[in-house]
Amino acid sequence: MKPISLVVSDADGTLVNHDKGLSPATLAAAHKLREAGIGLAVVSSRPPRGMVMIAEALDLELFGGFNGGLIVDRAMNVVEQNLVPEAAARIAVAEFEKVGADIWVFADNQWLLTNPDGAYVPREFRTVQFEPTVVASFEPYLARVGKIVASSNDFDMLARAEQDLSETLGALASARRSQRYYLDVTHPTADKGHAARSFARHWGVPMEEVAVLGDMANDLPMFAVAGLAIAMGNATPEVQAEADVVTATNDDDGWAKAIEEIVLPRGR
Repeated sequence: MKPISLVVSDADGTLVNHDKGLSPATLAAAHKLREAGIGLAVVSSRPPRGMVMIAEALDLELFGGFNGGLIVDRAMNVVEQNLVPEAAARIAVAEFEKVGADIWVFADNQWLLTNPDGAYVPREFRTVQFEPTVVASFEPYLARVGKIVASSNDFDMLARAEQDLSETLGALASARRSQRYYLDVTHPTADKGHAARSFARHWGVPMEEVAVLGDMANDLPMFAVAGLAIAMGNATPEVQAEADVVTATNDDDGWAKAIEEIVLPRGR
């Protein structure tokens, strides 16, 4: 087996627990990675602004938001950026309006919405830890979009919308669910596989020496390119089926256990 020189992790459902916190075991495991000389990067569907608390707690050198559409350093300087094409943004907003989903647009370092009473607004606020901006229309922002989200408690509808919108957008943009209740539209190359490759280039690490951890379908692109793919115990069956190893759940310190039991023994 190849050694592991870099870990690339998803955030929600993986690195953080149900309460969106980093457990003491997770912090300790991340510290051991640093001591072992193994790099650590995090890529999430969150906006980078909503990842600052994680980046600071883990002393990350680089991290990626919007599923890799925006990669920044610890000072929030942009390292790499891929915006949603305006044509794709317009299609996505129109389709989400048709199916009755709540629409969020992330642009200009803001979280924009038209319905502040949406079912998942409090959850997202707790996750990203900054307030949304209510707008009358998304029109002025559609040329500068990092991510568009359809949120709904109709999970079956979002699953259908994911399939339909993926077919409609084709190569224009990526449409993948980051949670059962969130359908994300990002730049076509803004997936976590692209992010993992970018991080590997930065560290000068071959992909076979990269371990990745995740729990949802939007993590599969990095599972496909990494040397070692680890699924959380709370991961969907689809994700677990594509993993090399399945660890415990994110509420049972599965991330820390994977680092301690699987990754560190394969450090250089």
